[in-house]
This record gives sequence, C-alpha cells and structure tokens, in this order.
Amino acid sequence: MVFLVSIFSSNAVPDFVPFSTAHFITVGIMIIFVLSLFWSRMYIRSHRIWRLGIRYGLAFVLLLTQVSLNIWYIAWGVWDVKHTLPLELCSLSLLLSIVMLCTRNRMLYHVLFFAGICGALQAVLTPNLSYGFPHFRFFEFFAAHTAIILAPLYMTWIEQYRPSWKSIGWSMLFLNVLALIVGILNIALGSNYMFLQHKPDTPSLLDLLGPYPYYLLVEEGIALFMFVVMYALFFVIPQMFRRNLKRWDQERQHEFESTGL
Repeated sequence: MVFLVSIFSSNAVPDFVPFSTAHFITVGIMIIFVLSLFWSRMYIRSHRIWRLGIRYGLAFVLLLTQVSLNIWYIAWGVWDVKHTLPLELCSLSLLLSIVMLCTRNRMLYHVLFFAGICGALQAVLTPNLSYGFPHFRFFEFFAAHTAIILAPLYMTWIEQYRPSWKSIGWSMLFLNVLALIVGILNIALGSNYMFLQHKPDTPSLLDLLGPYPYYLLVEEGIALFMFVVMYALFFVIPQMFRRNLKRWDQERQHEFESTGL
C-alpha cells in the first residue's frame, strides 16, 4: 500500500534524472515500438483487424494518458489553471492525434507529422519532467509522447498518407497561430505555457538559444530546419533511392538485351 501511494504521491518522489538508465531504457522501448510498426507495416496494412486495433488502440492510449493525468492532478490537489491546462504543444498534439486517428483527417495529419513528431521527440529526449521512475507521471509522460510519435507514423506507414512541401508551411502556420493564441491566454492567466513568456526556471536547452524573446525566433528556425530534414529523410531520399535503383535495373536489363544473352 505504501509503495502504491509513493508511485502516485506528488511529494517525496524520486527526481527524474536525464540520460539515466531508466531514461535510456524508455527511449529504447519507444524505438522498438517505432521499428516494429515499420517492419510489420505490410502485414498490418493487409489485415483490417490489425489496422483497426492499432489505430483505435493508439487513440485509446492517448485518451487514457490525458484522462488519468487530470484525475491525478485533481486527486493530489495539484491542478492549477496556470500549469495544468492542455496548452503545451504536446498536450494539444495529443488531443489532435486522437481526432486524427478516429477520423483519419488528412489536414491534421499534415500538421501532426511534423509538429507532433518533432515536439514529442524533443520532449522524450530532453524531458521537462520532475518525477522519476517508477512514479505514475514517469510512465504517463513517456507513454503519451510515444503514442504521439506513433500516431502520424501509423498514418504514414499503414494508411499510406503522405505530407508535401506545403505541409511544412501549414505546420509552421499552425505553430505560429497556436503561439499567438497561447500567448494571449498566458497574459490573461499569468501562465507560461509553451515557455512563451520566459524560459523555464530550471536549466534547459532554451538556455542555449539566447535571451527572451530571441530564443523564440531561434526556435522557429530550428523547427523549420527539423521539418525539412524530416521530409527529406522520410520521403525525398527514399524516393531518390528507389528512382536510382529502378534506373539501374533498367540499365542492366538494357545491357542484358543488347548482348543477346
């Protein structure tokens, strides 16, 4: 009983230690899920029951993490309009991912493939998390962010959705409109969602990006760069490889025919 209380308690809990054994293991598990989805994409694509199970299963995991987190906030008296509303990029990506998975909305996919994956990946690698293993928040945090990453990957590899160069523009527009709305809410609530008002009080990667408000502009440049790299890695380079491979096969076939063999 004491152990269960300690897992959920908001006091006297183990601190999260970045790049600790627990952190590396959790990131490794996330990578295994991603690779498993990729390697089994053909099988899943050809079996409707697997497609539906994974699509709605991801939506359920996302919903469960959000509901359980808010129950925990209320149960332990830590719910606060200044800190616990779903106004962070990953929180909004989570909610939009549920809608995307349930409706297979293409517009949401175009945004979440870039903004959702990049935001969640950055959160997993450099978590802004106070609770370490084996606390409830540790498991909830990594389960939610892993599912955010898997959701658009599922739509890409299984449903065969594809973003375009225009999707990068839509994603940047989404981030800027979102920042404007959240910034207005921050002023009204006295909050600091998405760190739009100032940097976090604890050391973070934002410390490397310059003072306020210049780090916000640097973040824009980094986001655009990451989106372009993602598009190149997932679509441009593989397409070039397939094209070159096809041309190489055609040249070999032509040489074979010309020699009369």
